Amino acid sequence: MPTRFPQALFDLSGKIALVTGGSRGIGAATAQLLAACGAEVIVSSRKLDACEAVVAAIHAAGGKASAIDAHIGNVASMDRLFASIRDRGDRLDILVNNAAANPYFGPMLEMDLGAFEKTVEVNQRGYFYCTVQAAKIMREHGGGAIINVASVNAKRAAPGQGVYSMTKAAIVSLTEAFARELAPDHIRVNAVLPGLTDTKFASAITSNEAIMKQMLRLIPLARAAAPNEIAPAILFLAAPAASYLTGASIVVDGGYLA
Repeated sequence: MPTRFPQALFDLSGKIALVTGGSRGIGAATAQLLAACGAEVIVSSRKLDACEAVVAAIHAAGGKASAIDAHIGNVASMDRLFASIRDRGDRLDILVNNAAANPYFGPMLEMDLGAFEKTVEVNQRGYFYCTVQAAKIMREHGGGAIINVASVNAKRAAPGQGVYSMTKAAIVSLTEAFARELAPDHIRVNAVLPGLTDTKFASAITSNEAIMKQMLRLIPLARAAAPNEIAPAILFLAAPAASYLTGASIVVDGGYLA
């Protein structure tokens, strides 16, 4: 007789999750999947109307969600976000740090400091500050799970994306440091490293036929991922199934780093 699948391993009923950059791409796919598994999801990004569209899709599927606009690269905006969560009386069980910036594509020698600072403010300071604020709420309620969306660029810097790659490597280090520090508070911290994914964020690559032809030669599965192929890895790290996993980086890249 086949063993029945233990659905409790992925049951997020009663959990509250915050997904930054949740209005599109990997963030939207993740928000919808977490909600489908029972979580009440706070969808956040800079554009409230885009967040509300994701919330509407979750509601239509029978899930629970709300929208709060916030800019992860702006400290005052993040303070308002977490004040709103506290004011509503919500605890926070899951944080998905997904919002990212990559305003420049080209040689690092020609990158201006404005683009550099924006990339660092969102991808490094933003992830750090969001983690700090979320973890303070989580430890008040007995623990939680934090998932940082990094990139395969953390392991192999990509041409034209030097500073972006640097910040994604920093996210992996940040993940490991917080995993050690927050373990006594029963807060697990892990990372997902997506490979090339077909999103608007990656359109500088996916819309360029010459670059895509070169990239696909490097990916054994010979295609870009869809956002809903990255989201299950995030779900796994958020769920009871990963209860003994912290400080890990899961690569979802079609074999690119193999």
